[in-house]
This record gives sequence, C-alpha cells and structure tokens, in this order.
Amino acid sequence: MAITVNLYYTGMNGDARRFAEEMESSGTADAIRAEAGNLRYEYFFPMNDPETVLLIDSWQDQEAIDAHHASPMMGAIAALREKYDLHMTVERFTSAEIPDTEGQFIRK
Repeated sequence: MAITVNLYYTGMNGDARRFAEEMESSGTADAIRAEAGNLRYEYFFPMNDPETVLLIDSWQDQEAIDAHHASPMMGAIAALREKYDLHMTVERFTSAEIPDTEGQFIRK
C-alpha cells in the first residue's frame, strides 16, 4: 500500500517558490526521486495562493519513508526550509484500489 504525503510550504515574498526551485536546481529533488521506494516527488503551485507550494511525495511503504527520514539528506532539506523561513502543513494518505465501474468517472 503506497503512502502519499502532501506538504504545503508557505512563505513570504516568493520564498516558497524559491525553495522548490533550489530543491530542483541543486539536484536534491532528483536524489530523493532516486531513493529506494520513492514513487513520486513533484512540486505544484496553487493558482489562488502565490505564497504556497504543494509537494506531492509518494512512497512504496512506511519503511521507505523511515529510511528517507533517517538519511543525511533530511538535514539539507531542513536547512533549506530554514533558509527560506517556510512553514508547513501536512496531509497523509494511503492508496486503495477503487474500481471505476465501466469507466464512469476516470477518463483514460
């Protein structure tokens, strides 16, 4: 069962976006994507809130998340969040197979 964590980073004066840009340009985001068990690591920008960035972070299981949290990379991420003075809110979801009977709701 996959675990997806939505992290909302909020800052001021574009700092949340600069944080996401630095995560990408520094190679940190790519390093996380390459970690065992990572399924998705993508940043999105809400249209109605220019001071917030949404990170969708998905993992194969809790063990993969625990290994990620124990890695030295977490210190680098924390330092970058501090650099941009970001605040966070978190949502956590687990996957479930929900059948789409006869393709009523999902267009493929």
